[in-house]
Amino acid sequence: MALVYQPVMQLSGILVSLLGWVLSCLTTYLPQWKNLNLELNELEIWTMGLWQACVVQEEGGMQCKDFDSFLALPPELRISRILMFFSNGSGLLGLLLSGFGLDCLKIGERQQEQKKRLLLFGGMLFWISGITAIVPVSWVAHSTVQEFWDENIPDIVPRWDFGEALFVGWLAGFCLILGGSLLNCTICSTEVHPSSVHYAVAEQQDQCQRLETESRP
Repeated sequence: MALVYQPVMQLSGILVSLLGWVLSCLTTYLPQWKNLNLELNELEIWTMGLWQACVVQEEGGMQCKDFDSFLALPPELRISRILMFFSNGSGLLGLLLSGFGLDCLKIGERQQEQKKRLLLFGGMLFWISGITAIVPVSWVAHSTVQEFWDENIPDIVPRWDFGEALFVGWLAGFCLILGGSLLNCTICSTEVHPSSVHYAVAEQQDQCQRLETESRP
């Protein structure tokens, strides 16, 4: 049964990790990390991402302006840029390594140990990619919560709220970690390989032959 489900688990791990990597790249460039709804003008919604700030108007669509300086950004946005780039890079490398380690790929069929190592390294890279995707969105969410409940800010001042990109980033990190876990589970299942099954069958056949020879007059 393990031999039947192992390629399915590997393919599932790759597909889930691919989904997480695509969502991670999408999170990096989405401008909706923070939302600001002005009560004085409900027709405008301000959004802020890692690269630009945008204003969404009910009649005029969306207008965005890129940030002029990297150093002028808040610390959480600066570090988030670096971590999201690292997440995207490690996720892409994990896809390449684990892709060559799949059992359904005919390349390197006789080098099973190396294919196992590729799957192991790919799964670990997916874990790293997932963690480095969750950390920045969680940091931005934490700072947003702190600013929202800051008692030193007057109540009439508008406050930033969670943007859609944060939820996409959390989902991306979860998919990457889940995909890496599925790949590593297939490596553990390969320890119980058909060799042990063949050995048990051969031993049982030997016992049957011994019983037959002993039962003969």
